[in-house]
Amino acid sequence: MQTEQIILGCKSKDDNSQKELVLRFSALLFTVCRRYAKDYHDAKDILQDSFIEIFNSINGYDPAKGGLENWMKQIVARTAIRRYRKMYMVKETYDKDVSYSNGYESNVIDKLELEELIDLINTLPFKYKQIFNLYIFEEYSHNEIGEMLGLSESSSRSRLSRARKLLVGKLHKLYPNIKLSNIKF
Repeated sequence: MQTEQIILGCKSKDDNSQKELVLRFSALLFTVCRRYAKDYHDAKDILQDSFIEIFNSINGYDPAKGGLENWMKQIVARTAIRRYRKMYMVKETYDKDVSYSNGYESNVIDKLELEELIDLINTLPFKYKQIFNLYIFEEYSHNEIGEMLGLSESSSRSRLSRARKLLVGKLHKLYPNIKLSNIKF
């Protein structure tokens, strides 16, 4: 079945089309869920909630505005954020002592397998992991992230910087003989 046929079937609430969409895209979307979830089971819950949202919003999908995969990834990210807000919302503060260095070296990142990188990112505190994923993987601006999470743009920048520093520290433990002052995420 072609993707266009699946979309049309989903718009008409056809069970077979919905099943095909899930089968075709669940692995890809689960990877996005893992970036935001605290564990495997939380990622499964986010995926399920995301597919419900996808099916409820499918009539609003416009292929002229972008690909289906990107549209669904945005829904997954927003679903994860809503879940976070409901479960973990705390008063946020600006981390003034974080610097914003941009010098990086990619050789360590090239050595990491995808699962290893996801596991490493998942060790970050949730508020840093969330910003890191939205900025690095979903390519949202700090302004957009701030609007989604109810933060200032500077808080988003601060958290991204802190996430990067924490990841560099974790990578230093994994690869003690490699210069890590210039790693780029």
